[in-house]
Amino acid sequence: MGPAATVDFYGKLVEETAATCDQGHVPVVIWGDPRVPDRSLNLLGGGEDPTPYLRRGIEGLKRAGCEVLAVPCNTAHAFVPRLADEAGLELVSIIEVTADALAADGVRAAGVLATSGTMHAGLYAEALRRRGVAVIEPDEPGQRQVTAAIGAVKSGGAQPAHRRALEELSRSLADRGAERVVTACTELVLALDASRVPVPVLDPARLLAHRVVDMALGAQRLLPPRRTASHSTTVMTSAPTAAPVSRPKMVSRLSSEPSISAAATRNSGTRATAVSTSRAETKA
Repeated sequence: MGPAATVDFYGKLVEETAATCDQGHVPVVIWGDPRVPDRSLNLLGGGEDPTPYLRRGIEGLKRAGCEVLAVPCNTAHAFVPRLADEAGLELVSIIEVTADALAADGVRAAGVLATSGTMHAGLYAEALRRRGVAVIEPDEPGQRQVTAAIGAVKSGGAQPAHRRALEELSRSLADRGAERVVTACTELVLALDASRVPVPVLDPARLLAHRVVDMALGAQRLLPPRRTASHSTTVMTSAPTAAPVSRPKMVSRLSSEPSISAAATRNSGTRATAVSTSRAETKA
């Protein structure tokens, strides 16, 4: 994830919290390491292994007292489950959280927009298959448009042509039977106007933030589930908002410019959650 995506995810953590003062939010620590190699490039067979860098970041979170790891970088999920297990951290998978939301809504087919690495690794295809949800993917020219849009956001912002291409591609997925479109890369969330897509658009980072807040603070501190774009479909289910609890569970956040991570501890009734995302999620 790049800087814009990092800011986007942290903002969603704040937005998903029903706090009435600063002290009611999830405590967060950000770690940044722009040296993490491109995950997508590695998965496609042409880049350095990012595992040592990701392991170093996860171990740093563990030393900071984290117990739960959440990684907003979709592509990094080809690597982090094993590393989280090695470190003894509970992984809140952005892939599984999104698949859960689709299954809970009774979706039969979902269109997925993601990096070439995420597609090549079959991360969403496998998770959705286990839940009986069919995956509809872009064709090769469409995937090139996705890659171009992601790169444009990382370079400073998507141009109108990139935005139009994503809108047309999303509509084509809907025409092929997709009941939802999953923007499985934060740069795509920033580039795609969901209100111009004929089916609800799911933001995995939003779903992940919602789950992290739930784990760190409890359902009492969650805002009611947000709805997608101009559509009425709920992107995540949750308990209704209740009165604030007296003390939040602490979350520290680790970010590398390829990776942004958040973490929290269980001391004094607080629970540690780590969140990690990656910038090179997209250059494929």
